[in-house]
Amino acid sequence: MIKVGDKLPAFTFLTPTADGGRKEITTDEVFGGKKVILVAVPGAFTPTCSKSHVPGFIQKFEEIKAKGVDAIVVTAVNDAYVLGAWRDALGAGDMILFLADGSAAFAKELGLSHDFGASMGTRSKRYAAIIESGVVKELQVEEKASETTCSSAPSIVEKL
Repeated sequence: MIKVGDKLPAFTFLTPTADGGRKEITTDEVFGGKKVILVAVPGAFTPTCSKSHVPGFIQKFEEIKAKGVDAIVVTAVNDAYVLGAWRDALGAGDMILFLADGSAAFAKELGLSHDFGASMGTRSKRYAAIIESGVVKELQVEEKASETTCSSAPSIVEKL
């Protein structure tokens, strides 16, 4: 499993565009030379992800930016089109960059994937990390996917 002090692996995501399309974006483009909060959720439109986890980062957006964070990024095991619809449903606008990890390849590479069985298949564990220039400075992984304690926006703001 990736840990504090490790560099994120090179990876190419798909991200939804404002016009309903999608485009490729690399870890270097997202994290290189920047301070970024990376939030991972098992899936878009799921109850915990939609009601508390990601909305918390939207609510704390100004406070987070004031602490020198360049971007808030959310990754989920969904396609870019679903993430675009979720972004719009959440009213996230351009506050959060959504990255599609459609086959859980990024989650697996980090050692942070979880098999949710027949109901959801392989997904990402729920976590939040502070990344500086591609290096993990803080990593908070939830023990239960249905909880947002250590990976919540207030918890991450405290770590900044």
